[in-house]
This record gives sequence, C-alpha cells and structure tokens, in this order.
Amino acid sequence: MSAECQGPGPEGPQGWSLGPGRPSGVSGQCPPPTMPTSWSLPRWRAYVAAAVLCYANLLNYMNWFIIAGVLLDVQKFFQISDSRAGLLQTVFISCLLLSAPVFGYLGDRHSRKATLSFGILLWSGAGLSSSFISPQYSWLFFLSRGVVGTGTASYSTIAPTILGDLFVKDQRTRVLAIFYIFIPVGSGLGYVLGSAVKELTGNWRWALRIMPCLEAVALVLLIVLVPDPPRGAAEEQGELAMGGLRSSWCEDIRYLGRNRSFVWLTLGVTAMAFVTGALGFWAPKFLFEARVVHGLQPPCFRQPCNSEDSLIFGALTVVTGIIGVVLGAEASRRYKKVNSRAEPLICASSLLAAAPCLYLALILAPTTLLASYVFLALGELLLSCNWAVVADILLSVVVPRCRGTAEAFQITVGHILGDAGSPYLTGLISSILRARRPDSYLQRFLSLQQSFLCCAFAIVLGGGCFLLVALHLEKDQAQAQQPGKGTPDSKDVDSKDTESQSLLSGTRASADP
Repeated sequence: MSAECQGPGPEGPQGWSLGPGRPSGVSGQCPPPTMPTSWSLPRWRAYVAAAVLCYANLLNYMNWFIIAGVLLDVQKFFQISDSRAGLLQTVFISCLLLSAPVFGYLGDRHSRKATLSFGILLWSGAGLSSSFISPQYSWLFFLSRGVVGTGTASYSTIAPTILGDLFVKDQRTRVLAIFYIFIPVGSGLGYVLGSAVKELTGNWRWALRIMPCLEAVALVLLIVLVPDPPRGAAEEQGELAMGGLRSSWCEDIRYLGRNRSFVWLTLGVTAMAFVTGALGFWAPKFLFEARVVHGLQPPCFRQPCNSEDSLIFGALTVVTGIIGVVLGAEASRRYKKVNSRAEPLICASSLLAAAPCLYLALILAPTTLLASYVFLALGELLLSCNWAVVADILLSVVVPRCRGTAEAFQITVGHILGDAGSPYLTGLISSILRARRPDSYLQRFLSLQQSFLCCAFAIVLGGGCFLLVALHLEKDQAQAQQPGKGTPDSKDVDSKDTESQSLLSGTRASADP
C-alpha cells in the first residue's frame, strides 16, 4: 500500500483520506483512518439481555426433545417403526447442521438480532403447522421437523457469540454457565411438557400448539431488550475486532482448521453430541420397556401410552443438568486460577467418569431398575458438567470476528458425526437385532439395550479429545488475545493493519509541537 492518498474522499476534493470519515486539510501525507468509537452498555441492560437469551435457549432445547416425550404416541399415530422414528431426529439435526454454516456466515457479517428473530419465527411456525398433519402424510411431519431444525440452527449458532460480546472473563463464565443450564433444563422440560400436555388433553399434538405461544413472547422480548453489540466489544480489541478489515469465509475456515484446540474441542463435543442425541431420544422408551420387563406396568398397544417414564427422565435431566452445569462452571473458574489448562482437563475427567456410569445403567436395567436410574442420573450429571465449559473454551481460543463461523462449524461437524446419526443408528441396530429374535417385550428391550452400548465407547473417545485440547490450549489462547495475530491466514490483512497503524503514528507525530 502506498502512503500517498488515493483520491478524493466521499465528501469531495477537500476530503482526501484512506477511508470513510477522514479529516481534510492535512497535507504531505494521508490522514489517519478513523478509529472505532468505544461501545458500552449499562450492566443491568447486559443482564436483561442475557436473561432473554436464556429464556429463548430454554424454548430452543424444548423443541429438540418435545417429540421424544411423546414418541410412543407418535409411532402409533403415524404407524412408524423404531428405525423410522429415529429418522425423525436425524432429519431435524441434518437440517440444523446444513443451515448452521449459513447462519454462522450471516452472524459474523450482518445483524445478529435480525437473524435470531427470523430463526424463532421459522421454527415456531413449522412446529405449529406440524400439529395439524394427518396420519397419511407422515412424510410431511418429517419435513416439518427439518424446518424446525433449520430455525433452531440460527439460535444455537449466534446467541453464544452475543453473550461473548457482552461479558468477559469470570463474568462470561458465569453467564455462559446459566445460559447452558438451559440445554438440559430445556431438554428435560421438553419431555415433561410433551407428556404432561398429552395427559391433560389426551392428544399429543397439543404440545406442539402450546410452544408457539411461548416463542412469540421470546420474539417480542428479543426485539425490545436484546442489543446487537459490535463483535469483540467486550474484549476491546480495537479496530480488528470492531469493524476492521473483513476476512473471507474460506480464510476463516482455514484459520479454524489450523487452530488445534478448536479442532480437538469440536471432536470432543461431537462425542458428547453422539451420546446425548441417542440417549435423549431413546431413553424414555428404554425406561418404559424396562418397567414392562419388571412387571411394573403393562405394554402399550394403543395410544395414549403411559408417559410416566418421560416425566421421570425429564425431571432427571432438569435436576442433573442444573447441578452439572453449575458444578462444571464453578470447578473450571476455581481450578484455572492454579492451572491454565483446567477447562479441558475438567471436560476430559467428567467424560471418562461418565462412561462407566452409562455402561452400568444399561447393564443393570434388566436386574435392578433402581440402580439403573442412579447410574443414569450420575452419567447425565457428568455429561452436563461440560456444556458451559466447552463454550468458554471456544470463545477463548477463537478471535472475535470468527466466533459465529466457529460456532457454526462446530455445530455442523458435531451434528454430522454426532446426534444427526446416533438416534437413527441406535434405532436401526435395535430393529436389526429384534428381527433375529422372538417377538417379545423382553427381546425388544434387550435389543434396544444392546444398541445403546456404543455410546459408552463414544464417551471415552470424547474424553481423549479433551486431553488433546489441553496440550494446545495456552498457545491458541495467546494468539486469539492478540489483535492481528492468530487471525485468518490473509497476510494482506495483517500487513494492511500494520501499515495503517504506522501511518496513524506518523500523523500523530507530525501533529505534535
């Protein structure tokens, strides 16, 4: 870049400068580019915005699992097998992962608030319309679940980046912990709402008709109370983070691919998604069939089916989710004061401890139901320890202007290799095993039990990935905290930033008496 001025600025011949908003009347060299003005928000407004985003996140995850809470009724209504029922969640997740990169791109370059509003409108409209589909059009119900997944992709991708720009350090860790509490809480309430509304009305479809009313409230609150802060505002990283030179999407992806902490973190999250996807979708039915095997309730041959197990599993998910997220976030906050690699080490430890708990929950279910519930609760608690921590790791190792893309990339990979296929794979293995066995409730139960065992091995692999994150964490955090370094691999961007800063310094020096 030459130090000479390129030509008249937008104001006319008097406004010679390197970019918009330049002062005129400086001779001999180009005037400095305008530095971005600082952005601030009252603390109470930031907390109100965080509360609204948490409420919408609650509804987001209720949509993920509301169908699982009434799965037996859905299967009876549309006459679908286990493998096709698992495909419901696969369609939902597949559409979510295909949409996530698009929303990540939009979230890094355009209004995040407008994108979130569009997503809420999309998923609530699709959810409401799906409640009126008749049994002969089961394919349309599958399609509507895919549209709901597309809408929720906007929220899962963009909302954490807004929180990352409103809070920093310990404050951000606490806020993210509260935000991610609503993953297990929303999932559990999805089961509870679906089964409770079905019990009250005798029709599972009313659960899908209540959700849009709650989502309309969230949309209004989002529009009125949530700001759209400049990217990187909380870190005050200056021009680079707050509207400076913009890298291309391909450069962002190359940068993320070379960020080893991010790569291993994404693979660890993928293992978690694989397990939670299969467990969240099939656990209520697994518990129901376990109770039938123990003679505690009769089999279900016509809807509405007994929803007690959905309520129990939903309550377990809510309680263990709240405790797990708080424990994980607090342990991370305290331990990283003495060990800078505390966050990935906590994630690895919790996953490696969760694997035997889940295995014992499955193995003990045919003989002692109480022990199975206890180990299932422990496994869920240990899995929940990681939700807030992994989000904090991502925000600390990725530069602000790439965070939306990073969230989208992680969601896409996590769902492709994780919960997009795990419910279908679990149902498929169960159907294959059942086809080779006598048709009895005991054999149905054992088939589903054995199809679950792959989840225990996936958790161990996830723990190994987090141990590898710990090896690279400090280096990638240091790069992400330096403006102009650790950014997408455009050397042009860095050189232009350096040159602009030198021009600015030279101009200031010449202006001094």
